[in-house]
Amino acid sequence: MPPTSIAPSPNSVFTPIRFTSSPFPSSLPTPTFLRGQSVLKPRFQTKLVVRATVSMEKETPESERPETFLRESDGQDHAASSASSVRARFEKMIREAQDSVCSAIEAADGGGKFKEDVWSRPGGGGGISRVLQDGAVWEKAGVNVSVVYGVMPPEAYRAAKAAASADQKPGPVPFFAAGVSSVLHPKNPFAPTLHFNYRYFETDAPKDAPGAPRQWWFGGGTDLTPAYIFEEDVKHFHSTQKRACDKFDPTFYPRFKKWCDDYFYIKHRNERRGLGGIFFDDLNDYDQEMLLSFATECANSVIPAYIPIIEKRKDLPFTDQHKAWQQLRRGRYVEFNLVYDRGTTFGLKTGGRIESILVSLPLTARWEYDHKPEEGSEEWKLLDACINPKDWI
Repeated sequence: MPPTSIAPSPNSVFTPIRFTSSPFPSSLPTPTFLRGQSVLKPRFQTKLVVRATVSMEKETPESERPETFLRESDGQDHAASSASSVRARFEKMIREAQDSVCSAIEAADGGGKFKEDVWSRPGGGGGISRVLQDGAVWEKAGVNVSVVYGVMPPEAYRAAKAAASADQKPGPVPFFAAGVSSVLHPKNPFAPTLHFNYRYFETDAPKDAPGAPRQWWFGGGTDLTPAYIFEEDVKHFHSTQKRACDKFDPTFYPRFKKWCDDYFYIKHRNERRGLGGIFFDDLNDYDQEMLLSFATECANSVIPAYIPIIEKRKDLPFTDQHKAWQQLRRGRYVEFNLVYDRGTTFGLKTGGRIESILVSLPLTARWEYDHKPEEGSEEWKLLDACINPKDWI
């Protein structure tokens, strides 16, 4: 099936651009070792920069999905180590989330099927990448999981350990990261794009400091990026996020909703990428079991928050003008991901596999010179909501 395309308008400088990406392994869950463990604030304020010094082995394609990507030492006796137990249960959660979301996406598409690639690393870890492309409903849908072991440089460890002395010179610090990440781009301009990512990160003691405490934290979120506002859809989406948050702490939703609005900010445009949702990172100031349950609840809320919206909007008739506006908003999506998104920029700076890093990009996007929607139009209402975030519930 050919890619979705539209004819350029007379004042268009560029015709729609098609981004192609093979369904290779997902990029790493966003490594958060550069942030203080107890500070909860949007990452874009952080001034530290990751250099290409994180050591990870190259991927090896696999013909079958393994039962687990954990190292044998992590899976031998889960009861003996609470950290190992969290690793195993988080991997189980993200793989179940990948299965359930992919099944729901295929059902909504009515014919499209995900292509799957499985990969591993010799020293442990691996991932499963699934991409559905050019379906009946989905222009591109990617749902990826990864379990990764690596070694971070001493500078990153000192940055993460705010209490560490400047005279301390720890050796390389082993780390573990696992996560599920997804971006879903529908074809119909009235059907919104969805992104979600949930991840868990640990650092072991430095090799020259045995017995030092293990550091851990959770991160993630789910956010909605429509081209047109259907207020009932946005309220449904945010209400679902709030219900998931309220099961654990009534302060979570307003706190993480604001964090989401702040994080998905395109500074050079002075606007947000979309209409938000929830976002959190560096989360380790609550009980570990509670946060594991919270991340699980959030991941399980993706389908009920999103699929009912798709079912209502996927078959609505639309014009070339509607499609052109969707493509312009997809351009904003590309700008944010390539300039500001932590996972993307980390992967590009550390030599990750380019197809994996760019799997979140849509197949098509558009840029027009000095485009301004007519004030009061439906397009203008969307842009205004991206510039001035509002409370939807």
